[in-house]
Amino acid sequence: MADSVDVPTPRAAAIYPAVSEEIVRILSILPSASLVVAPDGTVLRASSRALTLGIVNRSSLAVSDIAEIVAKVADDGSPREQVLRVRRPPLGRELLEVKARVAPLSSGAILVLIDDLAEERRVDAVRRDFVANVSHELKTPVGALSLLAEAVLTSADDPAQVEHFAEKMQAEAKRLASLIQDVIDLSRLQSDDPMNRAELVETDVLINRAIEEVKTLAVGLGVEIIRGEDVDSVILGDRGQLLTALRNLLTNAISYSAANTRVAVTTREVDGIVEISVRDAGIGIPAHDLDRIFERFYRVDPARSRGTGGTGLGLAIVKHVCQNHGGQCTVWSEVGTGSTFTLRIPSYNPMLDDSRGPSEFTVDTLSVVKGKSL
Repeated sequence: MADSVDVPTPRAAAIYPAVSEEIVRILSILPSASLVVAPDGTVLRASSRALTLGIVNRSSLAVSDIAEIVAKVADDGSPREQVLRVRRPPLGRELLEVKARVAPLSSGAILVLIDDLAEERRVDAVRRDFVANVSHELKTPVGALSLLAEAVLTSADDPAQVEHFAEKMQAEAKRLASLIQDVIDLSRLQSDDPMNRAELVETDVLINRAIEEVKTLAVGLGVEIIRGEDVDSVILGDRGQLLTALRNLLTNAISYSAANTRVAVTTREVDGIVEISVRDAGIGIPAHDLDRIFERFYRVDPARSRGTGGTGLGLAIVKHVCQNHGGQCTVWSEVGTGSTFTLRIPSYNPMLDDSRGPSEFTVDTLSVVKGKSL
């Protein structure tokens, strides 16, 4: 898979007809976010990682500090390397620490390589905390299984009691299996880059698939799922991760809703951001808990979570999926009224796509791309 394609800007194409395919192949195997730009800052090629970090906006550099380094290299032709602290576009809330390496190419264009230093440090810290948290959380179901096994042994002569305790053991074993699976999923997310296997994901197809997967749960609890109008929007990312995040939001909305209520899923695209909202009329979340609900293993109501099979990792998984795709998840909630969770992820920009090769996507094929079934 080629890791870069030409940005279809006529002016840039006239000055730099093509960046050699050899350079493209080299960039495709580098772990760094990579850009090839004209001396005036016009982006000629961009990697998926560069798009995820928000370094590129259409055909321009979105980070002024990096644009300044490019201008200096264009002026004197000397390579430069600098560590920068920048805010991540397009949402602008996350502070990134990156190392930028900029050097001129023989064609007159300029190569930019970006490494996210904060991400490496964050992953190391998260892994240490994660091991401690998992060890603590596993004690509960393992301890419960041990006690239930003892109860079965002491009640061997009472078939009714044996059956009762065996059912409890099945429930704890199921909860333990769910916890282990969520631990595995979150561990992968925390060290994974979805752009390594990016594909085009139509939001309407994604929503339909997620609803289909939770339909049995909704029917069993007497909750109706309703859809808003379709929106012709596309996301570049990992379809499996995006599906997991949306499915987790739907599962939570259904599990915490009363029978004969509705869960609504709506979509819109605003300023290049795809917003997928899941709204329920459930019990709601107290205001003092809203800042912590995305923490690993945090539960607003531990007893209710155990009753619904919750592991305390579902929203943490949602948070990391959004971060991996350069977005965020927001929440509004009121006790007794319900909650609305919204996935906010940058939409696919075909002018800067680097994941499918130079001949497949251009600005002229946007309508074909959005109509393509995945």
